[in-house]
Amino acid sequence: MSRTKTSLLAALALLSGTSAAALVSAPAGAVTAAAPCTVDYKVQNQWDTGFTTAVTITNNGPAKSGWSLTWSYAGNQRIGNGWNAKVSQSGSSVTAANESYNGTLPTGGSASFGFQASYSGSNAVPATFTLDGVACNVAGGPTDPGPTDPGPTDPGPGGPKAANPYVGAKVYVNPEWSAKAVAEPGGSRISNQPTAVWLDRIAAIGGVNGGMGLRAHLDEALKQKGSGELVVQLVIYDLPGRDCAALASNGELGPNDLDKYKSQYIDPITSILSDAKYAGLRIATVIEPDSLPNLVTNAGGTNTTTDACVTMKSNGNYEKGVSYALDKLGALANVYNHIDAGHHGWLGWDSNLGPSVQEFYKVATTNGASVGDVAGFIVNTANYSPVKEPNFKVTDMVNGQTIRQAKWIDWNQYVDEQSFALGLRDKLVAAGFDSGLGMLIDTSRNGWGGSARPTGPGPTTSVDSYVNGGRIDLRLHAGNWCNQSGAGIGQRPTAAPATGVDAYVWVKPPGESDGNSAAVPNDEGKGFDRMCDPTYGGNARNGNNPTGALPNAPLAGHWFPAQFQQLMQNAYPPLS
Repeated sequence: MSRTKTSLLAALALLSGTSAAALVSAPAGAVTAAAPCTVDYKVQNQWDTGFTTAVTITNNGPAKSGWSLTWSYAGNQRIGNGWNAKVSQSGSSVTAANESYNGTLPTGGSASFGFQASYSGSNAVPATFTLDGVACNVAGGPTDPGPTDPGPTDPGPGGPKAANPYVGAKVYVNPEWSAKAVAEPGGSRISNQPTAVWLDRIAAIGGVNGGMGLRAHLDEALKQKGSGELVVQLVIYDLPGRDCAALASNGELGPNDLDKYKSQYIDPITSILSDAKYAGLRIATVIEPDSLPNLVTNAGGTNTTTDACVTMKSNGNYEKGVSYALDKLGALANVYNHIDAGHHGWLGWDSNLGPSVQEFYKVATTNGASVGDVAGFIVNTANYSPVKEPNFKVTDMVNGQTIRQAKWIDWNQYVDEQSFALGLRDKLVAAGFDSGLGMLIDTSRNGWGGSARPTGPGPTTSVDSYVNGGRIDLRLHAGNWCNQSGAGIGQRPTAAPATGVDAYVWVKPPGESDGNSAAVPNDEGKGFDRMCDPTYGGNARNGNNPTGALPNAPLAGHWFPAQFQQLMQNAYPPLS
């Protein structure tokens, strides 16, 4: 579990200067060349009740096929969770043993691992480290670690977590998406924009069909980073029984494959992200789009209920899976987790919003997770709701009637995403989330520009005329989500566009399909959802309206040139 921004700031205020403590077991001069092994133990981040570490072992003796490092604490430090090593504790004694993938330690070779721990009082660096029974940091004698308090130091790569990771940072441009965009006529106008990398199946971690895997993206991100800061956006998207209410985005794991999700998906991602070479990158994760909102609205008691969502609510594997991802990823000092929170046209009613906040808090405080593992929330992921409806407000009245009763709004408390994001944020903080919580809004396809964009309010003859004549969201129903006809690219990715909003982001890469418009055999676990069929008349979840979907669409995530051209044509602000 990781710490909150508030506790970090409090801890930093206690340190001289502005840097967090970075304590090293053996300062320069204390370790001789003849030492059979050296251990570099750094406290990367420290706050009032806990800390995280980065430990590097260097083997100067014979090659090893496995290793075990031991030490003891003089204080009351208690190990929480670790990464890149099996870390266990008995009393004051701690043992860190290699994982299966990093046991080989040649002469001169190094291995790195880390962990999170709690403490109270002082947090002295261990005095002695022993690797496979041999004392490290000295030439065959008792360890002389030297001074344990070097004073104010550099917080190291990544430093303490930023209040807003997007401020002062570039954002990773996915070269695979960029190449597809620039190959389209006019695509060079947006091919330099940052988009998220979707890890939508286990194979995506290593790379699918010769494509870039996670390490390849992170290595490319290091090149783009240069000497400044850079954010890499990753979509964590492979829950058991994924997307129980939409067949187009079903996944590879069955409803009961929680252990596989943990061991073959989250654990490998965590292992790669914890590699010390990537510590200087800021990793913004989007945790499992649509999963928790589906449990609120589609898992029982309404006409939108599906059997698949009832199953996932009953077995608890969405909740356990999201908690596990938050816990493991949140423990990394440079990872910023964002839980997906649907959009205003899904959760904007009080009857949905209150239970959603309760669900989010439950998942963030059980199964090993903590609210400190949550940097923020994201709304409108891969959706089409505008950031702002410029021509009316939810408080407007027409002829003495509230516009909330218009058929389009349907008594929703919100009419756009920014008001929803900020309203949700207030409720989340009141429920116990960190007061520094940051919201993200996906603006990749919610511009709604072009010649059909209204320039002012509709006529005041009725609430429906007023809303329908003025709304820029031209969908037939706010529940329509698949390859929407008439949509356009929205606000370009922007850091800190409004108080409480950390960034406008492009999580859904423009030009990637939401789902196939007709049945397509595939090995990706993706089904045919009639909401992607332009001939379908709708269902209870979209008020029994036509889908408004584009024809001839490929599988979800596959390149859809016609959609890409439409998005550029209807971009708002317009493309130049």
